[in-house]
Amino acid sequence: MKIPPCESLFHYERDWWVRGFKKIAGVDEAGRGPLAGPVVAACVVFDRHVRIDGVFDSKFLSPSERERLYEEIVSSCLSYGIGIVDNNVIDQLNILNATKIAMQMALEKLNCEIDCVFVDGNIGFPLSVPVLPIVKGDQKSFTIACASIIAKVTRDNLMQELHLEYPHYGWNQNKGYPTRMHREAIKKFGLSPYHRKSFNVL
Repeated sequence: MKIPPCESLFHYERDWWVRGFKKIAGVDEAGRGPLAGPVVAACVVFDRHVRIDGVFDSKFLSPSERERLYEEIVSSCLSYGIGIVDNNVIDQLNILNATKIAMQMALEKLNCEIDCVFVDGNIGFPLSVPVLPIVKGDQKSFTIACASIIAKVTRDNLMQELHLEYPHYGWNQNKGYPTRMHREAIKKFGLSPYHRKSFNVL
């Protein structure tokens, strides 16, 4: 897929800027679908004049593109936050509630005031500022797309670290997602402490 020009991702931001919402936090997550590892949420806030070419839904970017953009995003933003919820909490609360907690954790780590929140998908949660869920927001909003890149890079790096501890599951490649190789490794070696036991792992 050809990555659209950066300026095309500001429809929602422009609409809310003219309504007086100057500092918009974009929120997205990575890791709702894997069989192992945490769910990671990120939020990010920019000055309205910042533009970063190549930003889009992290799933459509190569690892090297994500890494490059991650560095540019975190060095260009006003503030960003990351929330990480592990597999044990996911098993206790379910993935939807764990995702909401991760998003709220990420928002709490911001060190600047915000006027509203754009969040990817149809997830809403109560905040003291307006929250706008945007389905496929990581393809429609610059701010959410940047959050998706931060979340994806952070989680991928975490799975690389866990791979060193349990290399036979191939987490350096599949990042915990249910590939055939991952399922076969579970059948052969059983579950690790990082697997989500509430998921259909076999």
